[in-house]
Amino acid sequence: MAEHEVATRAPESDAQDSLVAGDTPAQEGASMGEHCVTDRPTPATGAPTGEISKIADVDVYITKPSDYPHLPSKLLLFLSNATGIHSKNNQLQADKYASEGFVVVMPDQFAGDPLQKNVTDTNTTPDSNPSMIEKVKMGLADTAKSFMIDMWLARQSQEKVIPLLHKVIEGAKDEFADAVANGDGIYAVGYCFGGRYVLLLGSELPDTVAKGQALKDEEKGVVKRAPQIKAGAIAHGGSYQFSIRKD
Repeated sequence: MAEHEVATRAPESDAQDSLVAGDTPAQEGASMGEHCVTDRPTPATGAPTGEISKIADVDVYITKPSDYPHLPSKLLLFLSNATGIHSKNNQLQADKYASEGFVVVMPDQFAGDPLQKNVTDTNTTPDSNPSMIEKVKMGLADTAKSFMIDMWLARQSQEKVIPLLHKVIEGAKDEFADAVANGDGIYAVGYCFGGRYVLLLGSELPDTVAKGQALKDEEKGVVKRAPQIKAGAIAHGGSYQFSIRKD
């Protein structure tokens, strides 16, 4: 498979076979696999065609079909993995969706705080026959990496992410009203970290949860907010658990 094809494969195709050595084919069950926190090999050829812009004062990567707005398109919200909107591979993936006829908006879910490159870098090749000392070093490095990922995840709370996504959605409805109307709503795709928020945006939620707040057990009769997207797809949903109380 060519490098460009590897970098731009749709997330849902990863559920069939992993692109990362050591991952299980579908990462069964709750997990935070390597594909969720690392970039795929960056292709030597091909450059992103979209641009970094702002919607509702939130940084976004926007990419459009080459014939837009002369031909009708639909709006797609692309929620990435931990590497964020400045990842070339995420940008190329968004461009791939644009080539299929979508106006793609990829928001910075992390408000300028994606997982740092020293954690996501996959350019190093492990020794096939490491010494005992090297094994100890690798074990310590893996422990440190896991700690950094856990600390990063703790900063990316629902209370932070949900209001940000709502701002982008409302702004995109205005900026790309024609695409929203043509698709009779907004479509979404979420990869790893972004998968959880596709589920939340596609659910009928109590208003407190929809605003990013926790639902207290004693709350009853709260107003529910309708789904914010028409349809969504996810791949490699990360190990994020949430529950909605139904009385």
